[in-house]
Amino acid sequence: MERNTIWIIDDDLVSQSPMQYKIEQSKQNYDVVIFDTVERALATIKEGVKTQKNIPSIILLDLVSPGLDGWYFLTELERLKRHINDVDIYIVSEFSNTMDRKLAREYSLVMDCFVKPLNIGNVDKIFKRHQKK
Repeated sequence: MERNTIWIIDDDLVSQSPMQYKIEQSKQNYDVVIFDTVERALATIKEGVKTQKNIPSIILLDLVSPGLDGWYFLTELERLKRHINDVDIYIVSEFSNTMDRKLAREYSLVMDCFVKPLNIGNVDKIFKRHQKK
């Protein structure tokens, strides 16, 4: 049986490790792949669209990062939507204002938004929602 993949896209090492740990502790059948730049994640998913391989089931995305940010990533993924419509994106970020949450939910691939740090209850919510698909 092929394992599902969950991507964490976050430049903050202090956030990456706890998210990965909580996912692994949930005992779900997911491999975790971490990207510390939006650029690397975009290149990987664009290659995955070409080859139809290595497309994640779930993406945990931080909106704030140096260089290209999470907003740019969301915009690019909207362009690829017909190729990746089974990908669920969850925003995990330090929201500076409530408008960011509202704007993020306007992207059709965004399922929900969570404030850092991601807790185990939120991880369970993500997996329950994904299993219902």
